[in-house]
Amino acid sequence: MPLSKIKAIAFDADDTLWVNETLFRNAELEFCELMKEYLPAEECNQLLFEMEMKNLPLYGYGIKPFTLSLIEAAINFSEGKIPIEAIQILIERGKKMLQEPIELLDGIEHTLAELSKKYRLVMATKGDLLDQERKLIKSGLEPYFHHIEIVSDKTEKQYQKLVNHLDVGVEEFLMVGNSVKSDILPVLNIGSHAFHIPFHTTWIHEMVTEPVDHPNFRLLSTSTEMLELL
Repeated sequence: MPLSKIKAIAFDADDTLWVNETLFRNAELEFCELMKEYLPAEECNQLLFEMEMKNLPLYGYGIKPFTLSLIEAAINFSEGKIPIEAIQILIERGKKMLQEPIELLDGIEHTLAELSKKYRLVMATKGDLLDQERKLIKSGLEPYFHHIEIVSDKTEKQYQKLVNHLDVGVEEFLMVGNSVKSDILPVLNIGSHAFHIPFHTTWIHEMVTEPVDHPNFRLLSTSTEMLELL
């Protein structure tokens, strides 16, 4: 389907608008350093990921669920021997992550400014409502968006609801994001367009190994490339 039909463009937030995953990877490195008395770093990383996956259906996505998983993992990995001072370090690490300044990705504000002149722009992201709203306000990008959608997960059903809410056809909707699993495949499956802009670090949970082959799919290096296509 031609890109000329597009009326609404949705952008993922974390690692599409601003840097996010780097904060989590740094926190994981610090956590495994804190736990080195109890288990090796490689095992620590693997078991921490398993802990996050176990808690995901209950806690959802975001920094606060991640911090709770760190605390639970520290207690489990140390068989309850972890000192209370270490737990306090993890709590403070989570608070620090919530207060980090927003680092916009190169070119994204210029891209949004140009596209907002012609299209309805949407921020469509998953995670903690309070945290994502806070980041959007701190980013200074809020004025460019016609609508904000923060969901517990990104599924075909959620994207279809968003398309219906925007009152556009599936062929008139484009999603832009860094995660093939969350931002690309569900969107293509409902018949919409998707632009993938990879971020240099990707959470294991979001990785997809199979290449995407679809007429409505584009792989880009930066957001500014969109301005040449639309």
